[in-house]
Amino acid sequence: MIGSHRLPWGATHGWIAYFLSGVLLCVMVRGGAAADLDAVVTRGELVWAADQEGGGPHVFPDPSDPHVLRGFEVDLAALIAEELGVKPRFQQGQWDRLPLLLGRSADCILNGIELTPQRQRDYRCSRPYFAYALQLLTRRDGPLDTFQRLASSGPGGHWRVGVLSGSAAEMVMRSRSDLAVDVIGYDGTIDSLEQVSSGVLDATVMDDCIFSFYADRFTHLRAVDRPFAGGLYTILTAFDTPELSAALDGAIGRIIADGRLEKLYNHWDLGGRQQMLMLRDASEIVPAKSHSFGDLVWETLPLLVESAGMTLLLSCVSFPLAVLIGLGVAIGRLYGPPSLRPLLTAYVELLRGTPLMLQLYAIFFLLPKIGLSLPALVAAIVGLALNYSAYESEIYRAGLKAVPPGQLDAARSLGMTTWQALRHVLVPQAVRIVMPPVTSDFIAMFKDTSVCSVITVIELTKRYSVLALSTGRILELACVTAILYLAMSWPLAIFSHWCERQLERPQVGR
Repeated sequence: MIGSHRLPWGATHGWIAYFLSGVLLCVMVRGGAAADLDAVVTRGELVWAADQEGGGPHVFPDPSDPHVLRGFEVDLAALIAEELGVKPRFQQGQWDRLPLLLGRSADCILNGIELTPQRQRDYRCSRPYFAYALQLLTRRDGPLDTFQRLASSGPGGHWRVGVLSGSAAEMVMRSRSDLAVDVIGYDGTIDSLEQVSSGVLDATVMDDCIFSFYADRFTHLRAVDRPFAGGLYTILTAFDTPELSAALDGAIGRIIADGRLEKLYNHWDLGGRQQMLMLRDASEIVPAKSHSFGDLVWETLPLLVESAGMTLLLSCVSFPLAVLIGLGVAIGRLYGPPSLRPLLTAYVELLRGTPLMLQLYAIFFLLPKIGLSLPALVAAIVGLALNYSAYESEIYRAGLKAVPPGQLDAARSLGMTTWQALRHVLVPQAVRIVMPPVTSDFIAMFKDTSVCSVITVIELTKRYSVLALSTGRILELACVTAILYLAMSWPLAIFSHWCERQLERPQVGR
């Protein structure tokens, strides 16, 4: 249906399916070439990737039903899929990393991707479907009144100008050595608008159609001079999908020829609104409609709760694996063969010394290059489990060393093997010692699951970010999100204290 797109995770029990796939951690799918036209038609779906955090007019959650996607490119994807005889399916990704999804979980990238020589070199680019220009924006009461003023320092030194990371705006502004500006990249277009509004930035540069879409929310911002450095939007596909690329070109050509693309422009007000914004005073722009806090919670809470379920799933599946791996590593380092100990030490230091985000990247994006491909959810669980296993191994190693050495000797004198002594004597005592730090790590994992959004897993923090930027209710949604995190972690903290009290009770002999 043109005009909306139901999110695949919007189903009430969608995360249960994720849980079932997470159980199958051992399943590894051979990586192969990207899906060309025949595979897309056989599947019956065109998987197009975009970042809904970027907002309108491209892709954004419907304010009245956040489960539904709206936007110019949502409608365009529907038209193109219809031309190919398939259905469109949306794939979330982070904007500046969307091309990494080609051949992994997306057939094409459709999200305001500017046509540049670099992208033409690295990917197949469709014929253009939209022409844009860059616009400099600042506060109406600010000192920046012309673009040329950027050539000299402002009242506080260099002008601080925000851009979308990886966009043409960033490329253009960083290439202008004649300007006295500090260019600051943001993951979302709305971020820089908010920062200009609050006075953190002096200005921002973005595609003119984006500011046109959000002008009613940011009425205290104004466009400076005319748009400049125009360009074109394109759809990216992988190099090994020539038939799909040609089919996309044909589909775009047909919807241009029969006037459907022009109707789409008019539907999303992408024609002359920019000119009117140049001429109108702020008082003539109708402000965006504001919803009450109750309405906001009613509309967004179901989606936040579903995303909290994903956070809970990631934590509850990953942490037990981390504990098991960590305990095994700790035992191996203390009681394993001497030849194994350096390898386990290197394992711990490697995982502790590199960022979790880098490890997730390696699992999700680099393993397919050697023929091993994991679904995003499974990759997230594996990454979290491996990362935390290094920390758990150190905790359990300290716990095992805290058990008096005589315990092991006494167990052996009773005829136990080393393994039996560990299982029945040493490890139970170590568990009692390490309970507090292990519980703290489990609670910390709830927050660290937010990093998984870089490999397309939508958990609570990412969902908050998308909804906060699309609605503009940053503080209110932050409170709701914080309450959900507390609701997940507080019972665990209470359970941990109860376990500690139980373990501290003296054991009464019979």
